[in-house]
Amino acid sequence: MKALRYLIYLVLLLILAFILYIVGSLVYATITDFQPEEKINLDTKNTLSDQSITDSTFTFITWNLGYAGLGAKSDFFFNKGSKWRSQDGMVRTPQKYVKEYMQLQDDFLREHPADFYLLQEVDFHSKRSYFTNQVDRIQNLFPNKEYTFAENYKVKRVPIPILEPFNVMGKVHSGLATFSSYANQSAIRYQLPGEYEWSTRIFQLDRCIAVHKYPLVSGKELVVMNIHNSAYDKAGYIKKQQIEYFKQLALNEYEKGNHVIAGGDWNQCPPGFKNERFGDSYEGDDAPIHLEANLFPPGWKWAFDPSVHTSRKSAAPYEKGKTYTTLIDFYLVSPNVDIQEVKGMNLDFAASDHQPVYLNILLK
Repeated sequence: MKALRYLIYLVLLLILAFILYIVGSLVYATITDFQPEEKINLDTKNTLSDQSITDSTFTFITWNLGYAGLGAKSDFFFNKGSKWRSQDGMVRTPQKYVKEYMQLQDDFLREHPADFYLLQEVDFHSKRSYFTNQVDRIQNLFPNKEYTFAENYKVKRVPIPILEPFNVMGKVHSGLATFSSYANQSAIRYQLPGEYEWSTRIFQLDRCIAVHKYPLVSGKELVVMNIHNSAYDKAGYIKKQQIEYFKQLALNEYEKGNHVIAGGDWNQCPPGFKNERFGDSYEGDDAPIHLEANLFPPGWKWAFDPSVHTSRKSAAPYEKGKTYTTLIDFYLVSPNVDIQEVKGMNLDFAASDHQPVYLNILLK
């Protein structure tokens, strides 16, 4: 009987310890929660000389780098559908893979010149990417470009998977990095609206748009927007709020006579995109949300390459022809911009769970 009593005490102590761990994690995350203001002026690094732009053609590459942790050999446990256990999924990709993915990303960026790089999920000292400064790493590739970094994921300790306290995601510090061959006259981080419930919000991303303005010799401005909308929003309720907010920003700039180019990871498909021939399932939770065809007035154009999918499901390592893929990385341009070329860059997801998209535009 004494042994049974001790066993009961032990079980009760373990339950109490687990409850205290959960409560402590929630309290700590709430106290340290990143709560950015709606508008924050971004620091521009490696600043170029300020002068009006005489060029009329510009090239862009947008790419979600997946923090160099989600290349073809990797999976992410959370996308298996559980925050409680890793279920043999990767909480943190092995370091040898992270180094391999970073090198592949470096090689691609170095070999594909562009005037602007709109990058998402760029880590800045996060546990998941072994505390590498990926922003500085990329800047070393482009010593003649200025850049900004807009934080959108800043959590001291992400305690999932919950039942594996010694195998959690831990510290995450990540965001949008924008590199440019031209000097901006302003760079602002706009906080996007829409929130999850409290217990989820304090561990989730604070989604934003990084808006950069470049003076043109015409007296107008080239407005470049780097965007990353919410994921894990199956009903699309948060996405809708964010798109409406973005829409007003873009329309306001165009009404001033400015030229607007927005690119990034929208976490939804562009209007008119058909995805029947990619992947093995488009039912249930996998069914992608599409932006509405009449979201913007006539003349605004969505720029995407339907022949190359840009995102894969990361619940398992990538298998060509089997893994579910779709297209959620693309651009929007205002009516006073002509699209010369848009091209998806098919890397078979070797370096990230997203693929880069190239754009060439001409200002009218």
